[in-house]
Amino acid sequence: MFIDSHCHLDFPEFQARLPEVLANMKAAKVSHALCVSVDLPDFPNVLKLAQDHPHLYASVGVHPDYEDTPEPSVEFLVETAKQQAKIIAIGETGLDYYRMGERSYESMEWQRERFRTHIRAALSAKKPLIIHTRSASEDTINILKEEGADGIGGVMHCFTESLEVARKAMDMGFYISFSGIVTFKSSKDLQETCKQVPLERMLIETDSPYLAPIPYRGKTNEPAWVSKVGEFIANLKGVPVEKLASSTSDNFYQCFQIDRVAN
Repeated sequence: MFIDSHCHLDFPEFQARLPEVLANMKAAKVSHALCVSVDLPDFPNVLKLAQDHPHLYASVGVHPDYEDTPEPSVEFLVETAKQQAKIIAIGETGLDYYRMGERSYESMEWQRERFRTHIRAALSAKKPLIIHTRSASEDTINILKEEGADGIGGVMHCFTESLEVARKAMDMGFYISFSGIVTFKSSKDLQETCKQVPLERMLIETDSPYLAPIPYRGKTNEPAWVSKVGEFIANLKGVPVEKLASSTSDNFYQCFQIDRVAN
């Protein structure tokens, strides 16, 4: 059985077809999925999905690329995470300089402060972090180190960085999660990195509704298709699909501190 370690089932793309999407998960042998928060106004919808469905989990946090949205406080994140058993992570959080454009480095300080808030909350709540990093890997790693994120760990979600970045993250206790991007023909460098990431430090995800893997590229992604990510990586690494599925599922339970007996 596969697990989708990162999806957004609260997004509009799924509102009219959620029962179908959940049925597709079951048919594809995807046992669980983590629904990831991107802002506070929509967080109640994320939490409700997890509360209504035993095989779904939730996180709480504000995406680094959401500029005009309420800021979370450490206190809010900690209290919310501690009060809700289905919340298993803080995030997604991190840094995203991709659309910085002509703005100065200094003008992005709000992102770095928001990132620090999430790390401090994760350490206090004892919940792992879900890290988003795009065009900002050096600052991401440095802030994780400065804030002592090795004390809680988590996952580098939708990983597209170098093997060097992966190793630095793994040294701090983070797992490396690969999405449908790894299946793209243009992702040769990422595929080489994937080969080098140990199976015991790896997760798989869809980031749905985005980034559908081959052979569904261009379509609305969904958790069922994490199986295609898993199959591709198993072939890439030369291991049985069953081993890839069981290893990444075990890693999910370990990363997010979930008692597998309860599932």
